[in-house]
Amino acid sequence: MISTTLSTQEAIALEDRYGAHNYHPLPVVLAKGEGVYVWDVEGKQYFDFLSAYSAVNQGHCHPTIIQALTEQAKTLTLTSRAFYNSLLGECEKFITEFFGYEKVLMMNSGAEAVETAIKLCRKWGYEKKHIPENEAKIIVCEQNFHGRTTTIVSFSSDNDAKNNFGPYMPGFIKIPYNDLDALEEALQQENVAGFLVEPIQGEAGVFVPDENFIKEAAKLCKAHNVLFIADEVQTGIARTGSLLAVCGHCNCQQACQQQEDTYVTPDILILGKALSGGVYPVSAVLANDDIMLVIQPGQHGSTFGGNPLACAVAMAALTVIKEERLMENARRLGQLFRERMAALMEKYPDKVKAVRGKGLLNAIDIYEKEGKSAWDVCLALKEKGLLAKPTHGDKIRFAPPLVITEAQLQTCCDIIEEVIVAY
Repeated sequence: MISTTLSTQEAIALEDRYGAHNYHPLPVVLAKGEGVYVWDVEGKQYFDFLSAYSAVNQGHCHPTIIQALTEQAKTLTLTSRAFYNSLLGECEKFITEFFGYEKVLMMNSGAEAVETAIKLCRKWGYEKKHIPENEAKIIVCEQNFHGRTTTIVSFSSDNDAKNNFGPYMPGFIKIPYNDLDALEEALQQENVAGFLVEPIQGEAGVFVPDENFIKEAAKLCKAHNVLFIADEVQTGIARTGSLLAVCGHCNCQQACQQQEDTYVTPDILILGKALSGGVYPVSAVLANDDIMLVIQPGQHGSTFGGNPLACAVAMAALTVIKEERLMENARRLGQLFRERMAALMEKYPDKVKAVRGKGLLNAIDIYEKEGKSAWDVCLALKEKGLLAKPTHGDKIRFAPPLVITEAQLQTCCDIIEEVIVAY
């Protein structure tokens, strides 16, 4: 039982009174988490089917990660980068070998990592590709979600994220997602330094591109001497059934390198969220020396980036992914989940109009009925003990922690079916 001095209504009222109104949460106040479960302040248990937007891939409060956090917190938490610390080099070696790169630059949030990749790409463009100063362009996709900094919203398609935050940053070319012809045409423009893309567009509604899109996009970039930049903040670290979404169907990069038609090695790889298992803000940008070493002392950084606490947590979080075989679990149970949802759509074609996903990153589209939307479905799911969140009106994203069991997943599918039938 959860004990607290605040009720749900009191906690929500406090946020409303004293906090900025920059989110619209589901009306549930969470106080505890363990594995696939969370509990509210009144002690009601729920299945978490959002995983903090895929930050909690390893499950809530994973004991291995929590142990790494608490042990390091007793020793040293922050030095800034004014000094070396005893864990950063060890962590950098661990992460670069884990993902197959020569260098890593550690930051804190996913948006910071995207900003880092943009700066790195531009600087490479000027110093290695010899693009004229201030003329570098980066190709992006419509309906993208890379964060909400002023630079990133400059190329956003989301009016809520963009409107009244101008003037906007120039230097971006927008093309339709999953459109190789549009990419090839954009690559013909002068002074293109990079192509920034999500392997699966999560916030847009879990849109999975054609099977050859990522592979062919990377080839086009290479042919035009343009950096291929993969934003795997949400899709990476086992969420889609592979270590990275660009990895196709393989379990790890080592296996994929033996199948070059399957694996794509981004020139710049952006990671965050599950890099810490949701325990502490950690993000990272990976690249090889010829790209990363254009950044020199004083040109980029963060007080907290690469701090000892973050390093301990990140190494533990990645170890859990490997040792508990969470990639395999995500791939197997993701297939099962989509089969259940496809059967539901076939049975109720007037209620469910689409099922999409890969691994345990999935979504369904519903038909709006009598003024009710995906928000209302999520409220009904909450009442039945399952937490999910709508995106873009008619879409519901389902992304449970990767430690979920088959029995738990079947129970959750039963809950979803029960709510959809009654919808």
